[in-house]
Amino acid sequence: MTAFAVRRPNRYWLISALIIASLYYAWVQITQPRGDQVVAFRPATQSCGTDGPLRYCIYRDQRGTNGDVLYHLHGRNLDERIWNDDTYLTAMVQAEWQRSAALPPTVVELSYGPTWLLTPKGDKADSGLLDDMMRRLPAIEAKAGRPRRRLLMGESMGGLNVLIAGLSHPSRFAKVAALCPGIYAVSPFASFAEIRAAAKRTGADPKMIFGVWMLARKYAANDAEWQRISPLALIEQARPDYPALYLSNGLYDAYGNFEGSQRLVDIARAHGVKTEWHPLYGGHCAADAASLAAFLSS
Repeated sequence: MTAFAVRRPNRYWLISALIIASLYYAWVQITQPRGDQVVAFRPATQSCGTDGPLRYCIYRDQRGTNGDVLYHLHGRNLDERIWNDDTYLTAMVQAEWQRSAALPPTVVELSYGPTWLLTPKGDKADSGLLDDMMRRLPAIEAKAGRPRRRLLMGESMGGLNVLIAGLSHPSRFAKVAALCPGIYAVSPFASFAEIRAAAKRTGADPKMIFGVWMLARKYAANDAEWQRISPLALIEQARPDYPALYLSNGLYDAYGNFEGSQRLVDIARAHGVKTEWHPLYGGHCAADAASLAAFLSS
């Protein structure tokens, strides 16, 4: 009797644990998402190729195009095939275009891989992609068609890249749309205390800031090289004939980009650059597809 009495609570405990585990498993299965909200749109025709290390896809609306060429530079961990993804921002832009009678631009999606930064050639082995991209555009345009105007659009990492390209070569582009771009008031070569203070001030996630710090130092050897591509440094040289700018950023951007984006807008306007600013109540890469589509197609 004594041995049985000792074993019974252990058995009851095991049965209770199994019941709780089964209920938890059932709850997880019932409550997990079963699908994605997708965008209703007609995917653009797609033709892809490579030119050296640069991969690209050319997209044309099935109704036709307006003669402009929009270069889209994607965000981190995406690639040149993202334009027709029906769960992504780019599908929303296409849907907005298709609600209008006006024809949109031909889109050329460019990619050097999951993560990359456009920099002039410097001391780092991975630098020089800005020079490489600009050198390869004529060959791509021989296939996409000679553009009436060149436009740029990018988000996150791509948002920083389009600002670097557009502000470094202002005569080559007519418009630049940068969404949640990686713009910071402090350099990645600033002291740890300065970077920590900036992260606290902007509410940035330290893990995100560390990732940006690593990316910047892969392509720039020092602060002098960083200032050659910093949008806040480049915009100080701007004139009224620079490309028209469209910037948007969520107030609660986990990368802490709102502060830098707003500062760039203020400097651009002070220099007479035509600038649209869309501050949004949301997180990283919250975007207003309607105003973005209108900016790129007008």
